[in-house]
Amino acid sequence: MQTLKKLNQLLSRRDKALLFWLLLFSILISLVEMVGIGAIMPFVSVASDFSQIQSNRYLHTLYTFFDFARPLDFVVAFGVALVLFYIFRAVLNLLYFYALNRFAQGRYHLLAYRLFENYMGMEYKSFINKNTSHLLKNIINEATNLVQLISAALFMMSEIFVLILIYGMLIYVNWKMTLLLTLFLGINLILLKLFVSTKIKKAGEERESFQQRFYEVMNKSFGNFKIIKLKAQEQYLLNQFAESSYGFAEANIKNHTLAQFPRLFLEMIGFSLVAIIVVYLVLRYQTDIQAALPVLMVFVVGLYRLMPSVNRIFTSYNQILFYNRSLHIIHNELIYEPEEVGEEPLVFEKAIRLEHISFAYEEEKPVLKNINLTIHKGEKIGFIGESGSGKSTLVDIIIGLYRPLNGTVYVDEIPLEAKNLKSWRKKIGYIPQSVYLFDGTVAENVAFGDEIDRQKVKSVLAKANILEFLESHQDGIDTRVGEGGIKLSGGQKQRIAIARALYDDPEVLVLDEATSALDNETEAKVMDAIYAISQEKTLIVIAHRLSTLDRCQKVYRLENGEIK
Repeated sequence: MQTLKKLNQLLSRRDKALLFWLLLFSILISLVEMVGIGAIMPFVSVASDFSQIQSNRYLHTLYTFFDFARPLDFVVAFGVALVLFYIFRAVLNLLYFYALNRFAQGRYHLLAYRLFENYMGMEYKSFINKNTSHLLKNIINEATNLVQLISAALFMMSEIFVLILIYGMLIYVNWKMTLLLTLFLGINLILLKLFVSTKIKKAGEERESFQQRFYEVMNKSFGNFKIIKLKAQEQYLLNQFAESSYGFAEANIKNHTLAQFPRLFLEMIGFSLVAIIVVYLVLRYQTDIQAALPVLMVFVVGLYRLMPSVNRIFTSYNQILFYNRSLHIIHNELIYEPEEVGEEPLVFEKAIRLEHISFAYEEEKPVLKNINLTIHKGEKIGFIGESGSGKSTLVDIIIGLYRPLNGTVYVDEIPLEAKNLKSWRKKIGYIPQSVYLFDGTVAENVAFGDEIDRQKVKSVLAKANILEFLESHQDGIDTRVGEGGIKLSGGQKQRIAIARALYDDPEVLVLDEATSALDNETEAKVMDAIYAISQEKTLIVIAHRLSTLDRCQKVYRLENGEIK
């Protein structure tokens, strides 16, 4: 029930409408299956005894209505009709399975998009507590696994209808034999659930755990490749990878092997039952079973169709158990409310004012305490202090990434609120300490999702004092930077980050320890470029070294979350 409840919460109204039509389709398929099996008995009866045409009023009605000249023609026509019916049945089943798969597989796009949308809409404070390898795993693997679960649930639903109708028909033909059959199959299904399903569920939990470690190992290995080479830690990481990869493979081996067991077991039981029924009939009547042949044929065909249905239901149930962890993960990831920010216009012409600002990541562990500060438009200010003093957190509040626990940020005496937060963020140009450049051209990295204006890209690169180098030694703005900007030096990456920050012509430029990893000479050149291009902008600089802030008009020292 918990699984159904979570699925219900994940599916949209349109999804539920499509499910309703699939449900009706599955009922139609079940009726067709029942007719296909039920038609065998009269066909075998009339083929083995033509007198059945006269004694059976339904057959006689058909014989008279179509005006057959002789019984042989009727039997041949009956056989041809059955062949055409089974062709129709096959086509209808194919269409149904296409509809089922289209619905189930189509959910991957929607689930993956909703996850990505949710992560992109997450508050910055929430995002920094996430592991990116987990986010990637959820979008790529867990969403795919959830689709497998949905497919299993749909197939299970369709086969249950088939099972009910065929079972009802067998009861009508011979209820005693059907109840005996049910008792025998029921006991075996309970045994399968106890011994197989439990192991599959455990394998599913192991799969998720090992896959999570699998992504973590790859993420930290590719992200620290240079350090790994220098420390010669390849074997350590290979051992970690082998452990998680082997565990993941073992969990899937268990699942795929155990998934085949019900089919083989049920086939063994089914064919054994046919043999037992034949022996029972021979012993009861002490003669051949010609008289009971039509009934026996119905049970043989019924079992032939029933066994795959029971197997599919059981296999689908086991798949739901195996991938149930994926449903739990995705459900939990999608219940978070995205950050709601508006674009109400916000004008910055005078000053940014912080009034009684307090902030904490955890209760009773304040990071900022009662901060009061005014930054006038066009000012160049700096923040300095030890690591953990609250510098970056304070600036993140100023630029609207964090919301203060207490107090208010004012822009020209207008409170910074959700309704105008997006407008304010667009006025910010941000240059971080660790610059991430994606594997593309310089122009693509500078525009970063915006339409590329080549002249504008060149202009901001020139302001960042890197255009001449790119055009002289590389392919200009079409230079490929490699993943993470691996083909560039630290100073070059910082200059491209400056150009990126300038591309949208921000009113406020923020440097968050952007030059701390550079040598003194490179830092001096980068800071010269920054001060030159920020003459008419408000500049906020976070730094460890006072030399970085020598041209700031005001420098504030933070100690234990307070301005000193």
